[in-house]
Amino acid sequence: MSKSMNVEKATARKIFILDTSVLLYDGRSIHSFPRNDVILPIVVLDELDRFKDKKGLIGENARYVNRYLDDLRKKGSLHRGIMIKESEQSIKVQLSGFDKVPVGLDPEMADNKIISSVLQCDMEYDQKVIMVTKDINFRVKCDSLGVASEDYYKDRIIQNQSESYKGYSDVQLSFPGHIDDLYAKEPTEECIQDVIESLGRKPYENEYLCLKHEKQSYLGVWENGTINRVMSDKELDDGFVGIRAKNREQLYALNALHNDEIPLVSISGLAGSGKTFITLMAAMSALNANKYQRIVITRNIQPVGKDIGFLPGDLNEKMLPWMAPIMDNFRHGFKDKDLSYFNAMREKGVIDVAPLSFIRGRTFSDTFLIMDEAQNATIHELKTVITRMGSNSKIVLLGDVDQIDTPYIDSLSNGLTIVAEKFKDEKVAAHVQLKKGERSYLSSIAAKII
Repeated sequence: MSKSMNVEKATARKIFILDTSVLLYDGRSIHSFPRNDVILPIVVLDELDRFKDKKGLIGENARYVNRYLDDLRKKGSLHRGIMIKESEQSIKVQLSGFDKVPVGLDPEMADNKIISSVLQCDMEYDQKVIMVTKDINFRVKCDSLGVASEDYYKDRIIQNQSESYKGYSDVQLSFPGHIDDLYAKEPTEECIQDVIESLGRKPYENEYLCLKHEKQSYLGVWENGTINRVMSDKELDDGFVGIRAKNREQLYALNALHNDEIPLVSISGLAGSGKTFITLMAAMSALNANKYQRIVITRNIQPVGKDIGFLPGDLNEKMLPWMAPIMDNFRHGFKDKDLSYFNAMREKGVIDVAPLSFIRGRTFSDTFLIMDEAQNATIHELKTVITRMGSNSKIVLLGDVDQIDTPYIDSLSNGLTIVAEKFKDEKVAAHVQLKKGERSYLSSIAAKII
């Protein structure tokens, strides 16, 4: 705790120094350390100033932090430290200690100046300070120098990938006859209790269940405290598309995609598992049935490998490289080799492309919205997209959490994983993790061993 803040000493309080990456990732992170002390090196404010005019969430977060600090000035001196009574959190701007950059590091680099300020704080205060940063390399530097550092964990709600919600469970029932009861009539109270006891918990809302007893099995879904039958792909499809599930998980996903009572569906899975294909086919089927007026496709524009730079043409032409997976699925699903069908639908406005960068302020009503590569979006970006949904609309988030190209997020902190976890017991949402690759044998093996 700072000796200059005149804050009552408490053994539970900690001192956190925030890096610019944390504030740009989540502007509200500045409020996320209740009953602790937060220090912002002046270098961080200088870096925030460079991002305040940037479009999108990064610029918005920079401006939010700047405005909040400006409001705090009315309560006291940021140099001396200001206590926020509601959260019992203090905030101070560190002005000194930038001349202690360790030998071997460039003293002009902002990150190294921040490390220098951390070392200064370690000497100045009577307890160890903790550097909080989303930058992995920064944390490695800190560890090498003996500086305590950690990631920003507020958005991380599970500790490892094995705990992530799959959207379905296999349940071995304890009593004979319950499978027969499920096929013959509504599930009895004894059957439901058997499911809960065998699973070890109450199923989540819209969780798919493969119930088994000896050689018998039954596919069901938990809805409103009971178990309903999972419909076959032939029952779901009206014949327009003719899509058929290739495995049990795809059948679960098709049930969620065709359920009008579930406006939010998230589907994760490895490359070639069929996420985009079955979603696009389900969207076209719903469009043909006049459930929606249009299909909107968006994604986080994050290149794989070296960026190819600026692309020529108007907005639609610039988005073509990012829409290639959708077009490939049109070719395959509708034998649309020259994309004449796809282009005709785009010209009529039935299929619309909406870059994530320009989605703020829009409202999507009577729309089936597909967000591809959702694993590359932060939870704050996905919140922006989901809150754009209007009446009679459905949004589907697709992604592979093992293929993340965005800095500062990983398989546990990306938006897709967090949405699946936070919505897993909501009636309006369903999640399915596809675990089998269906593109080709080569694709499946490559995804596992490379």
